[in-house]
Amino acid sequence: MTEVTLHVYDVTNSGSEKTNNTIMQINKIFKDGIGLGGIFHSAVQVYGDEEWSFGFCEQGTGVFSCPSTKNPMYTYRESIKLGRTSFSIYKVNQILRELSREWPGHSYDLLSKNCNHFCDEFCERLGVPKLPGWVNRFAHAGDAAAEIAGNTAYRLRQAKTEIISASKVAYRFLAGVASNNSVVAPESPGNSTRGSPRFQTTWFKNLISNGAKPSNSSETENKNDEAAHQQQRQDDEAPLRLNPHRDT
Repeated sequence: MTEVTLHVYDVTNSGSEKTNNTIMQINKIFKDGIGLGGIFHSAVQVYGDEEWSFGFCEQGTGVFSCPSTKNPMYTYRESIKLGRTSFSIYKVNQILRELSREWPGHSYDLLSKNCNHFCDEFCERLGVPKLPGWVNRFAHAGDAAAEIAGNTAYRLRQAKTEIISASKVAYRFLAGVASNNSVVAPESPGNSTRGSPRFQTTWFKNLISNGAKPSNSSETENKNDEAAHQQQRQDDEAPLRLNPHRDT
């Protein structure tokens, strides 16, 4: 069995002294002051004097090693004993080879797949406790916030799609009602309620209740012809009624 040690660093590789000092102050306040967390880099040491961690690179594995507590990119903070592993050095090397294949450098993500996530996975496979919660708490919080924001955006897009679909269905329904009513509805240029489904429906109901039918041009012509014939008969009968009284 051998000891497994976690080495923790303040992340001070921004290239800006002002930014690095700000990060140091954040870590001092949130970790040292209230024990919440901060912005940290971590690495695991097991067998030998090397520590193992994970970082970004465009090609190849993101798993790398350097002398323990000597990573030149960050500022060393502290070391934490995590426990003892029962695995042999051969088995540990096998685990590292597997992790090297599973953790390519291009897959690095600050919030969801960073050096602390790698150390968690490494410790789990070694059979020792994972990192203390404060080491990666800011990344977990940021990842959760990003996931919530993503889910919220998805729900909003889904709701918008459903509203649009419902609106289209309602529009087609109303358009169909208006189209059906327009078949029987009287329309004239001076009609102020033209195109109103409510007016058309009321007019149609009144029409049915009164037993009336809209007249067409042929009916109008027939009525005019009948009136003309009736007038002619009256004219023909009038002299006959007057003849007995006419002087010869």
